Amino acid sequence: MSATFLFLLPFTIFSIFAAAQPGTSNISLGSSLYPNNSQWLSNSGQFAFGFYREGNDLAIGIWFEKIQPQTIIWTANRDVKLPSSEDVKLHLSGEGISVILQDKQGLSPLISNITESVAWASMLDSGNFVLYNSNAKIIWQSFDAPTDTILSGQRLLAGRNLVSSISTTNHATGRFQLSMQRDGNLVQYPANLVLVTAQYAYWNTKTFTAGDNVSLNLDHNGQLYLLNSTGFYIKNITNQTQLPDNHVYRLTIDSDGILRLYSHSLTQNDSWSIEYSSSSNKCDPLGLCGLNAYCVPIEEDPPCLCLPGFVFIDQGQRDLGCRRNFSIVDCANKNETRYSITDLDGLEWEDNPYSVLTLNETACKEDCLRDCACEGAVYKDNTCRKQKFPLGYGRTDETASTLVKIGIESSGTKTVSKGRNKQLQTDIIISSVAMLAFSLIILAITGVFIYRYRVLGYKKVPYSADGRFVEDVTLRSYTYVELEKATKGFTDEVGKGAFGTVYKGVISNGGRVVAIKKLEKVVGEAEREFQNEMNVIGRTHHKNLVKLLGYCHDGSNRLLVYEYMTNGSLADFLFRSDGRPAWEERTGIVLNVAQGILYLHEECETQIIHCDIKPENILMSEQKCAKLADFGLAKLLKSEQTRTHTGFRGTRGYVAPEWHRNMPITVKADVYSFGVVLLEIICCRRSVNMDIPEDQVVLENWVYHCLEADELHKLVQDEEVDKTQLGRMIKIGLWCIQDEPSLRPSMKKVVLMLEGTVEIPAPPNPDSFFSSIS
Repeated sequence: MSATFLFLLPFTIFSIFAAAQPGTSNISLGSSLYPNNSQWLSNSGQFAFGFYREGNDLAIGIWFEKIQPQTIIWTANRDVKLPSSEDVKLHLSGEGISVILQDKQGLSPLISNITESVAWASMLDSGNFVLYNSNAKIIWQSFDAPTDTILSGQRLLAGRNLVSSISTTNHATGRFQLSMQRDGNLVQYPANLVLVTAQYAYWNTKTFTAGDNVSLNLDHNGQLYLLNSTGFYIKNITNQTQLPDNHVYRLTIDSDGILRLYSHSLTQNDSWSIEYSSSSNKCDPLGLCGLNAYCVPIEEDPPCLCLPGFVFIDQGQRDLGCRRNFSIVDCANKNETRYSITDLDGLEWEDNPYSVLTLNETACKEDCLRDCACEGAVYKDNTCRKQKFPLGYGRTDETASTLVKIGIESSGTKTVSKGRNKQLQTDIIISSVAMLAFSLIILAITGVFIYRYRVLGYKKVPYSADGRFVEDVTLRSYTYVELEKATKGFTDEVGKGAFGTVYKGVISNGGRVVAIKKLEKVVGEAEREFQNEMNVIGRTHHKNLVKLLGYCHDGSNRLLVYEYMTNGSLADFLFRSDGRPAWEERTGIVLNVAQGILYLHEECETQIIHCDIKPENILMSEQKCAKLADFGLAKLLKSEQTRTHTGFRGTRGYVAPEWHRNMPITVKADVYSFGVVLLEIICCRRSVNMDIPEDQVVLENWVYHCLEADELHKLVQDEEVDKTQLGRMIKIGLWCIQDEPSLRPSMKKVVLMLEGTVEIPAPPNPDSFFSSIS
């Protein structure tokens, strides 16, 4: 493996300061660590800094060296894992400190954001890893960047968070956070919230009037308390008597979302003891069980159950949530499946309804059964809040009931009198014979058509790499010769993109005008993968997605046949020189695009992350309906085009920051790209334009400035628009392009905000991390 992995620990070592510090272990210039159990120890040997193993991967962090099993207290770049390789090392040099994977091309370049030269580094006996300048001043320390734990003598400052790990063996970012808010309140929330509000808090110290600059402190006697910046005592959280001095303490927000204070004897080889926990109810943490699941006080770990009609996504990891165990059938198809409503008393969920009605509970059930869109409802205080799945943050509430709509087999039975039973049986027999005869006729006709058009009409039948016929291919398979003829030798080029060139063509069978994309950057060896991806794309059906009609896999030639979009791309439509599209057209396009992405993320059979949302990949129909193109193709790119630690997919200006930061890529990357496109649609200009005044060059910065200055009219050039709608659109766009992925809304929430059913708070500056919580 020749990829280069960079450790983004923010420090640079230039020289060694000769003076020794009490209780420290200084690290010399030129020192290196390797994965073979080498580490930098504190003076007493109590703490160690270096590589540690997580399964088959490596991570870098700090741990208690003398306590077994190994207890990790801090992790560097916790969401980036390094390969388990003997060639990797942690090295201090005049140019800095980095994790280096050596290859034939030598050492990796340095990445560092410390602007001041570092004189030396120390692993302190407090568990703090510290960097000093030549004046012995601390310029960086791990105590200022905690992960899920603080130690004795460490403070959690206002605006800072502790975020749980995924598990005790995986220290990547988990699902719960402890926030030291700037209002003085210490609060626990789910960690993946888009908007952090009081409704999501599941524990707090009720000190929200204490003001800014309150910090959480853990002293050497195990006391946990809040102080303000003047040293004024706000609150003792633990309220316990003084514990023995020969113990070490750590405060950790555990993977189950509960905050616990642990102690460990320095003289006895025992296990960690719990001295304090924020909750005795393991169901208190919101979101513990994932989507469509809820927590109950049972002995199982985690104590989760699925909603009726759902099963666990992974029985071995029950906290991942649940999925449906029945197929959704269109409302018109009432003979195949019917629905029933199941009650779950005492359960409440995230308040995210698409419709709110004042009804009694019986009427609420009946209304949901009649409503195709209704998948469930929360009934509380004579209010029926109709929902779409998934449901999140399930919690107990004795005043609420959850009504779940589930599908059941339609038996067709009715209560009949004994005198009619015989006649009913006779009718069933006659009907069955008639239906059987009719089915045989239809089957014969279908067989003829399949033989004519699937066998005689095709010169090539798709086979997998091992020669077996590929089943479940519902798309039309074309030969290269057919498509070459349809495009008149690929002469009428209508577009070019990351995947290849698009040509206009006419299919001889029926004379239908189509767009034929000739793929140029597809993985060469994966025939089976290509077939699988075609199956996935072929099963997507939505009014805001360009329809895939067929494909060609003929030798090395791979082409896709799409419906032809007569009005070209959104870029052509939006950035034309003959004037702006009407405001109503633009807002309609925004909603079209959002609904298309929502379908890809949450509603189609296989989740699809687009990876390249931009105006050129949004096409316009004859009725000016916007449709997403090129979805589902990201997996087909050549290996050098796929995401690595040094590269990314997508188009610059539209790709999310996590592509550049070695972070996992999720659906939130598409949300970012959508946010950029939304602002471009509203303002009818590119996100970066060097031909305009300097303060307007970067669209997102100008938009945020106009929002703060209450000058949104400048963005639409004093065009007559709905000012309330304009403000809502701008705020949605700014939330979508937040630098931190967890702050961006899901596409489901975006659609609800666009439709005006969800309130939108003022967004923070997209370039700043949203650390203050109100």
